[in-house]
Amino acid sequence: MTTETLRAAGSVLWRGDASAPEVALVHRPRYDDWTFPKGKLKTGEHMIAAAVREVREETGLTITVGRALPPIHYLLKGRTKRVDYWAGRVVEQASFVPGAEVDELVWLPLDRARARLTYSWDGGLLHALMSVPLTTVPLLLVRHGSAGSRQAWTGDDDLRPLDAEGRAQAATIAQILPAYRPELLLSSPSRRCVQTLPGLGMEIRTDRLLSEDRQDPEKTPALVDAITVPAAVCSHGKVLPELISALSGTDVHLRKGSFAVLHRVGHETVGVERYPT
Repeated sequence: MTTETLRAAGSVLWRGDASAPEVALVHRPRYDDWTFPKGKLKTGEHMIAAAVREVREETGLTITVGRALPPIHYLLKGRTKRVDYWAGRVVEQASFVPGAEVDELVWLPLDRARARLTYSWDGGLLHALMSVPLTTVPLLLVRHGSAGSRQAWTGDDDLRPLDAEGRAQAATIAQILPAYRPELLLSSPSRRCVQTLPGLGMEIRTDRLLSEDRQDPEKTPALVDAITVPAAVCSHGKVLPELISALSGTDVHLRKGSFAVLHRVGHETVGVERYPT
């Protein structure tokens, strides 16, 4: 008998005034319950991409992903199920089409939503939603993917490309990045860093201050701190821990191909998350 945790992902959708938002609840006829949109991960799908997809499939809504909310754990037929949630601001809205999985969608203020929810643990998500500012700017700090052995590479190290594992990691980054709707892509000039960021039809800017040999303890954080729009920045394992610490006061070490999300209000970081690929 397998004991592997079942994984699902979803979102607490909000719209309107960030200080008094409305949130979306869905009704599932199979269970006759009111809850937040969510669903199982597909094979090879990152949980953030799954959350965005499930929201679109169940509600017709497109969101930009905000802060992570506390995951929900419960037993399902003797197995642990984990559902990861994110705040989701609605950016595109199509007409809701009732279906066999979800037959109703309602928008409610927080107090009425809390009263309508079927499961007590969902109420905790509403508390977490409002625990820090809803309107934040995401800054993704990405460590480049796997690029073979530095010692085995005989050419200019800046020209060392991603290997097969690194290309797979870059493909996962390409799944995730649209969820944050970046307006700026910035990278170390090293080929392995530039290759890790998907273009998304945008120019990938480069700056030597993000490279291993030109990083600066004051200028590099200042470069990134000046970013005021949703952005993704790709750099190296020798650069990112100090950079993240300078911007957030948090010690975060990233494996190759993984990334951190800093949620910022102005120049203040109000949330830090770390994700594998």
